[in-house]
Amino acid sequence: MIAIVTGGLTALLGLVILLLGVKLAGLGGSSFYILMGLGLLASGILLALRRRLGVAIYAGLLWVTVAWSLYEVGLDKWQLIPRGALLAALGLWIALPWVSRHLGAGAPNPAWRGSRGALSTTVALLALSTVALSFHDPFPSAGQLPVAASASPAPADGGPPAPADDWVAYGGNNLGQRYSALKDIDAANVGKLKLAWQYRTGDLRGPDDAKEFTFEATPLKVNGMLYLCTPHNRIVALDPATGKERWRFDPVVAPDLQVQHQTCRGVSYHDAQAGQPTPAQAPAGECTRRILATTTDARLFALDADTGKPCADFGDKGFVDLRTGMPNLHARSVYMQTSPPTVTRELAIVGGSITDNGYAQNPSGVIRAYDVRSGKIVWKFDAGKPDDTQPLADGQTYEANSPLSWTIFAADEARGLVYVPLGNKSPDQIGVNRSPEDDRFTDALVALDLGTGALRWSFQTSYHDLWDRDNPSQPSLLDLDVKGESVPALVLPTKGGNLFVLNRETGKPIVPVHEVKVRTDTTTPNERVSPVQPVSALNFTPPPLREQDMWGTTPIDQLLCRITYKQYRYDGNPWTPPTSDGSLVYPGNIGVFNWGSVTVDPVNQLLIAMPVRLAYLYHQVERPDYQQSPDTRMISKDGTPIFNENFGGKYAISIQNFRSGLGLPCQAPPWGTRVGVDLRTGETAWVQRNGTVRDQATTFLPFRFPIPFPMGIISHGGSLVTAGGVYFAGATLDNYLRAYDVRTGEEIWKTRLPAGGQATPMTYRGEDGKQYVVIAAGGHGAIGTTPGDYVMAYTLGD
Repeated sequence: MIAIVTGGLTALLGLVILLLGVKLAGLGGSSFYILMGLGLLASGILLALRRRLGVAIYAGLLWVTVAWSLYEVGLDKWQLIPRGALLAALGLWIALPWVSRHLGAGAPNPAWRGSRGALSTTVALLALSTVALSFHDPFPSAGQLPVAASASPAPADGGPPAPADDWVAYGGNNLGQRYSALKDIDAANVGKLKLAWQYRTGDLRGPDDAKEFTFEATPLKVNGMLYLCTPHNRIVALDPATGKERWRFDPVVAPDLQVQHQTCRGVSYHDAQAGQPTPAQAPAGECTRRILATTTDARLFALDADTGKPCADFGDKGFVDLRTGMPNLHARSVYMQTSPPTVTRELAIVGGSITDNGYAQNPSGVIRAYDVRSGKIVWKFDAGKPDDTQPLADGQTYEANSPLSWTIFAADEARGLVYVPLGNKSPDQIGVNRSPEDDRFTDALVALDLGTGALRWSFQTSYHDLWDRDNPSQPSLLDLDVKGESVPALVLPTKGGNLFVLNRETGKPIVPVHEVKVRTDTTTPNERVSPVQPVSALNFTPPPLREQDMWGTTPIDQLLCRITYKQYRYDGNPWTPPTSDGSLVYPGNIGVFNWGSVTVDPVNQLLIAMPVRLAYLYHQVERPDYQQSPDTRMISKDGTPIFNENFGGKYAISIQNFRSGLGLPCQAPPWGTRVGVDLRTGETAWVQRNGTVRDQATTFLPFRFPIPFPMGIISHGGSLVTAGGVYFAGATLDNYLRAYDVRTGEEIWKTRLPAGGQATPMTYRGEDGKQYVVIAAGGHGAIGTTPGDYVMAYTLGD
């Protein structure tokens, strides 16, 4: 019976691999799987017949598979797994004495001779090799960043100098650096960090909330309090040293299943007496210090920072309705705010977010600046009408469908500029209806005059975007030493992996940018694919995918991934246009960089980042009845709804993760990395895998994966660097907050979080004199991390 079962399973495995191998070879892929399938099939039949030759064939197949695997992927243990692990495990079973004797491979031959000996020796050598490879990883690149022993506080061109003890804006200050001059916590003592306090907001996802319910907030520490927002836009003020709640405000945002992004990334702060030219405009006791924030139902509001009560002199009893003058409001959820306003001495500046690929006709992407005290609009910048910056006249509407900016801005108040990263015109993957003006500002970074909203300069990061390559990241501002001269610089990360380093006064590249030629043929009638795309000399665009980069846990799911890879169009670069036959887009629409942006140390002029590597499958789906039935749901061949429907348009778009049937990425790890860059030279000093696969949800396990294999997982969130030479980050899909040595990128501390840390950590000094590191831990509904409502604070233990 053992012979029949063992041989039958081996033959069945061989038959499946053979059939899939024939299909792959027919698509122009590797023919090795035909050999593997034939070997397993022959071996299985002979094993079932109790022929020793079956064991010998199996041993030979293992050696051939090892040789082929080393040829394809070298000594990368994570890529060797799908090629040989299952075969090695089956080989171990066959070599066991109580199994092999039933297969005709036991006595009279000793264990080390004959076919059984050959197989036993092979399995033993594979086991020893596996142990040896566990200590070797060919991916990381070791090096050191030049970090000064003592770093002074960063210059603060973004406004009045803020004490290092505080964290006064989303990115620390309006420069978007995510840097702190505090250095009580350093690389030598960070291992002594302990939990100081935790706070629970009570804001958890309910049955009527959207799937993408996320706690992405970065708190502020200013005015002697810690301020943060929850996914339902509730504002909470805490005691920075104890986490005790001081006050709470609820703007009452109704739950809505159709909201695409139920999140709040942070709030902003304004002090009318801090460097204001006319303090009398804000009398004491009338919201002298205020918190400004936005809501997913498109309101801008101002609260007294001391009490949490709405500022009666701001807008309509504390609120401004951002829907006023907005066209194409098809549904309550179509226009939303997810990012904090950029607050300067005089202004609160907001962009907006829409339902991606929801409709052919969309709201405006207008950028608006409001008086920070009265809530009256001061100027607007609309990419659909860029030269008219005057406030909208009564009865008029903003320009429909213009490119928008949903992320966080940066500001240089000394130069009178605000930097706004724009996206593309929705629908993101279809450009047939875009005007030359649309294309001019698609995926552009615009520098606007703080006083008037007038365009000073713009820089385009991609042309005629068909991939959802909107600019998602806050720019980071710092001064760089370039050829012996200090140059005002700006670093803009992009979804495509570029880090564009520009002169922030002129918009001209500091790090060279060149244009590469790309294919322009597509299945979409009247589509205009740009023949070139810009590429920065400093980029983390992943190398092109190859067939041998396909991954899985067994040869079967790896084969299925190889077949999908060969079936989809892929041009070997990030600009494969969406097609009706299917396109592989790499990197996909989550990007290499997203809203978490990057972190810069302006003193040492270095950059830390967490690039992501994930491919997606795009299908363009025609809507033949779109003129007669513009709101008809599109259904895929398997009966599930297609999202990104583009109601009223000719095409919907289906976007799927490039995954195997087991729910694992089809491409080999790492899927997420962390990197350290010397911005003076543009050189990357070190590259590391980022995070583990612990806590991952898969389709073949009823629980989250428990083993922390350090394969490098994606991150969705930001990071923090301090003058103590420590780099803090959560963001990865395992539930950890980690600290790294800035010089080498090596992990030097970590702590388990009670939920996903898809947020950006911050740091400050409490009134007790201690330095704290704080992160929101609430998970991310769309990427499946552990949900929660925690705010976690850490400080040095005794």
